[in-house]
Amino acid sequence: MKIRNKLTLLFTAMIAALMIAFALFVYYTYDQYRKDEYYRRIHQQAITKANLLFDTKVDSSTLQVIYKSSNDVLFQDEMAIYDTDFNLIYHDAAEIDKVKETRSMIDEILKKKEIMFEANNLQIVGFLYTHGGKNYIITAAAKDKPGLAKLANLRFTLITALISAIVIIFIAGRFFSKQALQPVSNLVDNVNEITVTNLDLRVNEGNGKDEIAELAVTFNQMLNRLERSFNAQKDFVSNISHELRTPLAAMIGELDLAAAKDRSEEEYKHVINLLRNDAQKLVRLINGLLNLAKANYDEINITLRDVRLDEILLDARHDIITSNKDYKINLSFEKEIENDDFISIHGNEYLLKVAFMNLMENGCKFSGDKSCNVIINYYKDKTVVRISDNGIGIAEEDISKIFTPFYRGKNKKYAEGYGIGMSLCNRIIHLHKGEIYVSSEVNKGTTFTIELPHV
Repeated sequence: MKIRNKLTLLFTAMIAALMIAFALFVYYTYDQYRKDEYYRRIHQQAITKANLLFDTKVDSSTLQVIYKSSNDVLFQDEMAIYDTDFNLIYHDAAEIDKVKETRSMIDEILKKKEIMFEANNLQIVGFLYTHGGKNYIITAAAKDKPGLAKLANLRFTLITALISAIVIIFIAGRFFSKQALQPVSNLVDNVNEITVTNLDLRVNEGNGKDEIAELAVTFNQMLNRLERSFNAQKDFVSNISHELRTPLAAMIGELDLAAAKDRSEEEYKHVINLLRNDAQKLVRLINGLLNLAKANYDEINITLRDVRLDEILLDARHDIITSNKDYKINLSFEKEIENDDFISIHGNEYLLKVAFMNLMENGCKFSGDKSCNVIINYYKDKTVVRISDNGIGIAEEDISKIFTPFYRGKNKKYAEGYGIGMSLCNRIIHLHKGEIYVSSEVNKGTTFTIELPHV
């Protein structure tokens, strides 16, 4: 069953239950009031007739004739008078005797002074009556025809009103549930339009305040993650196929050239060295592509923990110097560290090390003296790392594109590369909720400033 139908039925059932409870309360309250009022009326009528009998000395037969022939409401009740010994003194219609008095009933009236009950659709009252110093027992019975007619009319009115109200409530509930769930229907329509070819589409977030809007916002956030992941995979496949083609083609060409005719041992060694250099380039390219792919993963898929930036920078410096004996990297603190938390961040040690190694290698690679300077500083809410060199610098028109994957500027003739390093650094820093800035002047040097929030 659809939620709209469930809501409609639930709403209708809840309101109907409340209305039925209210109607029953009204009905039974009115019925009880009618009974109590009619008991008092019968009691008063019985006293009036008893007074006529005892005070005005109206003949019993006359009262009986009046009872049998009158349609007056005042005389519609059947009355009987007994003494305390259960001797009948007067009866409106002894041959009918609707009450069927018994000795036990008389005793009960004597004990309780008054009783009221119903029998055979009659309301019956029995009470102790004192006149002229003597006690009498009076019973009276009557059927509240006008009251019962009003009660029946009230019952009909309530039932009719309930049925009409329930129908109206059902129709209104269906309408309002449709209106309330219309954003969900729109959301479903929007979702059905989104396919692998148009992951950039987003669902309408409505007013941005209610639960449906929260669902839409959450779904759009999920689409953002899916789109990033899908685009990262697509870019990775596209990039790796494009970039691997060149070194593989070169290796195949060298092998074909070597196999074209017999060559000397020196020539074969030369070809092997060429192949070895190409293979090393291929390894570096593959490592760069794999790191770029890992950095493009969603944050929730990357393990983060509290790490010290100075330790990561020292490890990165050690690895670079070990691999490149002619590189020089100077690491220093701009001011004394007062608290370890000032240089500790919540991040992934491997990815941060990859980013800093790329920046340090670039600084050394494009400097004439193969050196760069790394300075660590901190502020109230962030840690700052500046990596600078005195190299060839970056042209102004290249700075805006430096973080674009596989983009290589005018300085590409000075050193080999594939244009992966800077885009990889940019992605890693942003993955850690940080920022990276670059300032450069041609032939004077370049400075990369990395800001990361500390713990």
